[in-house]
Amino acid sequence: MTTFDQREQAFEAMFAHDEAIRFYAYARRNKLLGLWAAGKLGKTGDAADAYAKAVVLADFEEAGDEDVFRKLRRDFDRAGVSEPDQTIRGKMAELLFVAVQQVKTEQ
Repeated sequence: MTTFDQREQAFEAMFAHDEAIRFYAYARRNKLLGLWAAGKLGKTGDAADAYAKAVVLADFEEAGDEDVFRKLRRDFDRAGVSEPDQTIRGKMAELLFVAVQQVKTEQ
């Protein structure tokens, strides 16, 4: 194996690792976001956990964050929870930072 091949494999491994971290961080963020939203919706215990899982699953509808945002916006509107879009998006950004830190700490 040449040095070039070794470097290529190292970069591929680093890319795969970074993508795994990214996936876990977004999944963690969505769980934390779901728990936050569940509290706003008056859900506790198992109902809050189930709602958090539903938020995580909502992220698989399409690429990006809009599917998660739409779920929360729709659920808040249906429940009469007055939460501005900026607050939801701000919480998404804040919890992504928290989730990245948590995932990196676990590595």
